[in-house]
Amino acid sequence: MEAKAQARFVRVTPQKARRIVDTIRGKGASDVLTQLQFAPQAAAEPVRKLVQSAIANARVKADLASERFDEADLVIAEAFVDEGPTLKRFRPRAQGRASRVLKRTSHITVIVADQNAGGR
Repeated sequence: MEAKAQARFVRVTPQKARRIVDTIRGKGASDVLTQLQFAPQAAAEPVRKLVQSAIANARVKADLASERFDEADLVIAEAFVDEGPTLKRFRPRAQGRASRVLKRTSHITVIVADQNAGGR
């Protein structure tokens, strides 16, 4: 059984979010939560909340299907970051000019699956 969780319009750049997501792919879900809790990167917090949400979604799916649920069996089958819309802002510069500031957003997706099932 697999469960999916998505966080859209997260105000962190996709490049920084991918650094975190690449470290958790394929690992056990409970180990990932501990790793992300102590990671110094700012992108670790939304990813940790997303993994918790995916675990909760798996628990609900298992309850609805009357299947056995064990959080220790879950692994991060897939995790990826897509680019969201970019907010364009302007910053004053010298001599009356203005420069553009791009505030990037991310769409983060995490899919957890049973270790026995192997994932997608």
